Amino acid sequence: MSTSPSTSASPSPSPPTSPSQSHHEHWRPEQPNPLRIILPDGSHSLSKASVLSFALGTLLGTSALTALLTATLTTSPLWRPPFFLSCLCIFHFLEYHAHARWSPKMAKIDAFLLTSNGLAYAAAHTAAMIECILTGIFYPSWQRWPAPVITLGFGLVLLGQTLRTAAIATAGPNFNHRVQTRRREGHALVTHGVYSILRHPSYFGFFWWALGTQVVCGNAGCLVLYTVVLWRFFNSRIKGEERALGQFFEEYEGYRAGTRVGIPFIR
Repeated sequence: MSTSPSTSASPSPSPPTSPSQSHHEHWRPEQPNPLRIILPDGSHSLSKASVLSFALGTLLGTSALTALLTATLTTSPLWRPPFFLSCLCIFHFLEYHAHARWSPKMAKIDAFLLTSNGLAYAAAHTAAMIECILTGIFYPSWQRWPAPVITLGFGLVLLGQTLRTAAIATAGPNFNHRVQTRRREGHALVTHGVYSILRHPSYFGFFWWALGTQVVCGNAGCLVLYTVVLWRFFNSRIKGEERALGQFFEEYEGYRAGTRVGIPFIR
């Protein structure tokens, strides 16, 4: 006895599922959400990154325009504080952007370095801003350094920022803001690009960038303070980092012998 099409014993093929349908069918609420790190409360929060980038961009535009107008339309030395603020905005944005571009897994909100560097970092920049403002108001003659010196300061800022960003871009996922005491899986010794000349181009970049900002700002006091504090910090950090790298990589001593740090008296 034949059967009608509506009561066929053979089931009709089910329509193919789309990738999105397949994802929702296999994912269960009790399972970890693979996208949780980019949600508003995640370590890589896209909403926080967009807000911070917008804030830094707005502050950069405002401060850079203020510095330019003050320097070109007046004789006031008070173009220096907004210039310093512009440098800070560029530095902190590029720290995050470089990670997002060349090492996305490390592009956490902490990569902006706005709060993760500790109170000493914030205190140093606050002291520099205060010195720059007070000197410009009450002792403007103290900031009248020779033009070649100011030009050198601008050059150090540009060189330092360029090498700092290039270091992150070249190292990619091998770059980390924190000194590692254990070798991560996939961690490789980077010896090409800027690393073929400088062992620690990011430290070199920040050291000279920071000193350059103080030269441009005419901050004699903070120039000395930055030099002493940063030298001591990097001297200690580099020694600890190189001990770990020597344990991670057999070839590190040979690499170390053929490169330099670029910070005076740190070998």
